[in-house]
Order: sequence, then structure tokens, then C-alpha cells
Amino acid sequence: MPKVRLIDEDGSQLGIIDTREALDKAYERDLDLVEVAPGAKPPVCKIMDYGKYKYKLEISEKERKKKQTQVVVKEIKLRPKIDTNDLKTKKNHIKRFLKSGNKVKITVMFRGREIVHKDIAMDMLKDLIQDLEAYGVVEQAPKLEGYNMIMVMGPA
Repeated sequence: MPKVRLIDEDGSQLGIIDTREALDKAYERDLDLVEVAPGAKPPVCKIMDYGKYKYKLEISEKERKKKQTQVVVKEIKLRPKIDTNDLKTKKNHIKRFLKSGNKVKITVMFRGREIVHKDIAMDMLKDLIQDLEAYGVVEQAPKLEGYNMIMVMGPA
């Protein structure tokens, strides 16, 4: 009969004993015999309440998931001819998103011949960066992709 290294429920080692004897000791205490390290020579087994162990693992997994935060990318779309009050409103939205810990993708959309005035959009984005530097940092500098100028900001 194969032998196993047995560990008690409180963590103390009971030594190397027969598997049948280890099962009997676990049965006497109304607990389970769990193989902890099957690759070891001899395999390591522990006497424990397996249901309670699984429950504690589940609870700790839930706690770990609770502390995780998912990064959400919010998108704000602007036009080069946007009015100052509309821009102020969009700026407040961006500020709110950054405060709540989200990334913000700011897209300036050009239509038709507006693409000639890239400098207007670049100035607008630079002003946004300047106004929002207390709330976020630029993760991706403004760059032109087709008829859109895109910039990404992350929370500070």
C-alpha cells in the first residue's frame, strides 16, 4: 500500500504513514483527507474539512473580485465648429468621466472640406488638455486618422 506524508488540520506534520491509516485518522475526526501535493515523493495529504475550505476559497475570490476595478473608455465626439457653450458642456462631461476613474477618448470629426482646418481642432484639443490637466493625463496624443482626430486621456 502506498505511503503519504500526512499533515494535521492545525498544520502539524504527522509523518509518513500508509494511505489507509491516513484515511482512518481523517474518518475518526469527521474530516476529509485531501491530497495537497501529488507530485511530491511521497505525496502530501492534509486532514481538513473540504467543504469549509471550498467555501472560504469562494468567499476570498468574491472579495478579490469586489476590489477589482474595470477600466471603461468613454467617448466624446466633437466637431471643429462647436460653439463655446457646447464645448464647455462636453468639457464638464470629460471632467466627470475622469473623476470617476474612466478613460476618455476624444474624437474631433471632420466633414468634407473641414479637414483643411486641422489646426482649429488641434488648438481645441490643446486647450482641453490645458483645462483638464488637474483631472487627467494624455495617454495618446492627438493624431489624425482619416477624417477624425483622436486623443485619449486617462485619470490623473
